[in-house]
Amino acid sequence: MHFCVIKSRTIKIFIAMAVVMVLLSVSVYGAPCADVFFGNSSRLVPIYNVGREEKVVALSYDAAWGADKTEDILTVLKEFDAKATFFLVGFWVDKFPEKVEAINGAEMEIGTHSDSHPDLAKKNAETIKQELTSSMSKITKITGKEVELFRAPFGSYNNTVISIASGLGLKTIQWNIDSLDWKGLSAPDVNSRVMKNLVPGSIILMHNNADNVVQSTKLVLQGLKERGYKVTTIGDLIYKENYSIDNAGKQIKN
Repeated sequence: MHFCVIKSRTIKIFIAMAVVMVLLSVSVYGAPCADVFFGNSSRLVPIYNVGREEKVVALSYDAAWGADKTEDILTVLKEFDAKATFFLVGFWVDKFPEKVEAINGAEMEIGTHSDSHPDLAKKNAETIKQELTSSMSKITKITGKEVELFRAPFGSYNNTVISIASGLGLKTIQWNIDSLDWKGLSAPDVNSRVMKNLVPGSIILMHNNADNVVQSTKLVLQGLKERGYKVTTIGDLIYKENYSIDNAGKQIKN
């Protein structure tokens, strides 16, 4: 009679491999485990920027409070043949449905910025889901398009926020270039900040009702044009499948 002796170290290796396979096939709170653990961290992170070799960036505007500069922004974007992503808060959609129609009519991308602009990291799962589903419904009712992107108010998130968003089919988006236009910076100062931190695959944060946003948009788009950059929507910048997100939030094509 012959016996097969298996060393304990070999057993441990087989167990570890089995655990990895399980992680690849299931989800934690709706987010792929591979995205979490292969980044050497259990902390979920949004997409801050994208690993791209070609000179392409995404320009984004958060809309929560005012709307009087929105159509001027759209005019400038059209002038430079550029696209952008607008993250809209639900109460902004309620108050300015005609602006939503204008953004959509200009073939810009629209994502959700929650329904009432709370700090979602401090809310329970039920409230987070309600904030997202309500705002998504309002946007879709006007545009006829499904919402695919989400930006957390104040940029505040945790695993629960990202997981619930993922479960609703949303990719959570941050930024790697903050224009600080909301602080009232001059257009040249905003442009300087953007150009200083510019890299291919950048996601630029601006606000639709910042004091100098129209002029800032002009200078930024001119600067990007001079440097040979294409300006597109976040949806066209990011990878939709076969990707990972590193600990710094860079989305990388596998």
